[in-house]
Amino acid sequence: MDRIAPGDWYRVQRLADDISLIDEPFIVPFYRCNIWHVRGRERDLLVDSGMGVVSLRAHVPLVTEKTCVAVASHTHFDHIGCHHEFGQCLVHAAEAKILRHPTRVNTLIEPFVSDDIFTGLPPAPYESRAYNVKGVAAPGLIGDGDVIDLGDRQFTVIHTPGHSPGGIALFEAATGVLISGDIVYDGPLIDEGEGIDRGAYAASLRHLLTLPVSVVHGGHFPSYGGARHRQIIEDWLRRYEAEG
Repeated sequence: MDRIAPGDWYRVQRLADDISLIDEPFIVPFYRCNIWHVRGRERDLLVDSGMGVVSLRAHVPLVTEKTCVAVASHTHFDHIGCHHEFGQCLVHAAEAKILRHPTRVNTLIEPFVSDDIFTGLPPAPYESRAYNVKGVAAPGLIGDGDVIDLGDRQFTVIHTPGHSPGGIALFEAATGVLISGDIVYDGPLIDEGEGIDRGAYAASLRHLLTLPVSVVHGGHFPSYGGARHRQIIEDWLRRYEAEG
């Protein structure tokens, strides 16, 4: 498998509402994290940061144009790889210890990362068997109901345990934009396995179903609208309730 040059590793797509999608196109779609950048008047917002195999700050100029607050939707390896590059990092208290001291086990690297998750390998000296993410020395803590203020935009933190204990989503009431992390997206939801609580998952989805959502930017796969948001959640809850 070919090695990819650092300058080619990331892809940036500018969407509506001053929101941009940054992703790593040489990771297969199931493992490819959506990195969301939101432009604000006083500061910018970055939600998740990919695997960290190539520096975001060195190769994506968008994230260095202003002070940028980096939020972790949760602390699985594919979402926090470059958080250490940002001076202000925020994480839910339930997963702060992991962000400070990530390991191959507590970030789920051990069961999932191999060369098979790539269509082109990261630049040398990357090796899947040695891969880890770097910790953040002093992350700030966020919790349910907190507001992240960008000056002209305000995102409310919603604690969404289930996929992981400290999972969060961000909701902008003024626009109906939901940045959902891995609790819900338009693809196969990971609702079983290490660290997953299906009862909490159901409660989180019921909460998200009450929001007046216009568009969802998920942790994986393409964005979608409010009707699809409701359908995904209602279908999941129907299956969950049928299982008893």
